[in-house]
Amino acid sequence: MKSSEIPTAALVLGVNVTDHDLTFKGLSEVLQDGVTPFVVSLRSKECPGIKHLMQKLLTQLMGCHVDMDSANEEECPLISPNRIRCSVASLTDWYMNVTKKTDIGTPCQKRASPPRHWDTPPVVVIFQDMESFTTKVLQDFIIISSQCISEFPLVLIFGIATSPMIIHKLLPHSVSSLLCIELFQSLSCKEHLTKVIDKLLLTSQFPFKLSDKVLQVLINIFLYHDFSVQNFIKGFQLSLLEHFYSNPLSVLCCEPQEARKRVNFLSHKQCENIRRLPSFRRFVESQVSNKQTGLLTDDGCLKETVQELLQDLHSYHDNYFPILRCLHVLTLSLPKYPLGKQIRELHCACLEKKVWETEEYESVVQLVRMLAKDELVAILENCREVIISSPAKHLGDSAEKLEEYLGRFRNLEETNDDQEGSVSSVKEIQKKTDLYHLQKTLLEMKESRRFKKLTKFEMLRFEVVDFIDSLVRKHLLPAEMQILHEMVYFSSTHILREHLNAAPRVALHTALNDPYFYLKNEALKSDAGCISNTAPDICIAYKLHLECGRLINLVDWLEAFSIVVTAAEDPNSTAKDQVDDIIHARFIRAVSELELLGFIKPTKQKTDHVARLTWGSC
Repeated sequence: MKSSEIPTAALVLGVNVTDHDLTFKGLSEVLQDGVTPFVVSLRSKECPGIKHLMQKLLTQLMGCHVDMDSANEEECPLISPNRIRCSVASLTDWYMNVTKKTDIGTPCQKRASPPRHWDTPPVVVIFQDMESFTTKVLQDFIIISSQCISEFPLVLIFGIATSPMIIHKLLPHSVSSLLCIELFQSLSCKEHLTKVIDKLLLTSQFPFKLSDKVLQVLINIFLYHDFSVQNFIKGFQLSLLEHFYSNPLSVLCCEPQEARKRVNFLSHKQCENIRRLPSFRRFVESQVSNKQTGLLTDDGCLKETVQELLQDLHSYHDNYFPILRCLHVLTLSLPKYPLGKQIRELHCACLEKKVWETEEYESVVQLVRMLAKDELVAILENCREVIISSPAKHLGDSAEKLEEYLGRFRNLEETNDDQEGSVSSVKEIQKKTDLYHLQKTLLEMKESRRFKKLTKFEMLRFEVVDFIDSLVRKHLLPAEMQILHEMVYFSSTHILREHLNAAPRVALHTALNDPYFYLKNEALKSDAGCISNTAPDICIAYKLHLECGRLINLVDWLEAFSIVVTAAEDPNSTAKDQVDDIIHARFIRAVSELELLGFIKPTKQKTDHVARLTWGSC
């Protein structure tokens, strides 16, 4: 790097722009804790010009200095933002003044030790949305900063959502040559989502779970709308809130020890709610008559049974997730990923139905039975590590079984019978080169392969596949088959769609057609098909425009609006009465708002008409 170049980091974050604020916030905290206290974060909307950029830069830097040094205004006259001169000279003077103080032993020096190639902490300027900055603002700032790089150290960080090539598109070569650019690529938003799901959902540490349909709704919103991990977490929080707010039995969605204590304090009404659960009703129907009577009439018997069932549900989760990860490890080594490349896809498939009854699972089993020895051994080692690291106590025997299979693979001596047979066949073919004998020999080889005896490796491979298949069939049952799953699983997909999948046209029609639905004002109540004069002006204009055709006469629309508005004031008023200026202004404003919302537009067919853009009631 040349001495006149500005060290610059091009940080490619991806298209999930809504998560960038959180990323830069964390980056600023890391830099302030370990590199320098002088970190400035800028946005394009705050810096329309170079003057605004310099003012924002100086304001943030001085605010950071005051917080850490608590200096008096008499000692540092540049502290007041009102006296900031938006110039590089002011920035240089401030930096020289601050670094002199930090040499004495201020909190700035204790907090961040400067890098080796700098005597003082650098000033880090973060451009969060580099693509949105005006080209002239960036060029001017870089050119000015390059002239003063010898007086104070400066580091730039460009936040990029698309491609690093945007730097060379926005900046000419004369400006970009002043930067020493280093490219940094963040993890993709899909990888972040995988980590979030792995820590929140694919663990038995947290009792709250999402059903397959709810999880699929959140994943679809992520993949097809915004790629925002933060919005996915908000959707998860909404599900958590709705589950504990709307489900009375969510009081038992807690740790097993706490759940057993809470069961003893259940009221009779809560016991009745348990008896109404579909999964519990199936459980009661499978019991003998005496047990059924006790569960349906005796609260004490019910509480004892519920404690046992909750423990079974917890054990189910302890066993489910390790086996799920083992199956995922198994499918990752197969071509085309029959059960999905991501573990969330496999999780949704297992929650939806019995995964071993699907065609994809059958293809997985067939492909695994053709794996080579080294591939199969690597898979078994990964599965053993997953099971050993899991908290499930009942899977200890499975880990020992996998260790036994690994030992048998290590000690397996491959026979050379098949190889010798194939060599002798080749020699026989070489001796008989005529077409008749060649065809005859190939047919004999084909028949011998069809009825050949399995080798020891092939027999052991079949045994391993059958063992893994038995674990899948035993522990990867769908959650809906578990008793009392309603207490810990949230399955109301319509609530998520209502809050997260916005339907703006339906919401607008509801608000304009029935303002009471949102405002909850008794004066706004009206019969269906009626137009109330107490409604907001835009609601009156909207209902009147629904009665018109493709073109709407503004004069007729205004007269109808005036009649509705003045009906309560003067019942004897007619359309022939002159419309006063106030009603005229209210009508113009209502029509302008409808045009802004996209319900109407001006038309050149008739000067006093507007065209309607929507049809139907919503």
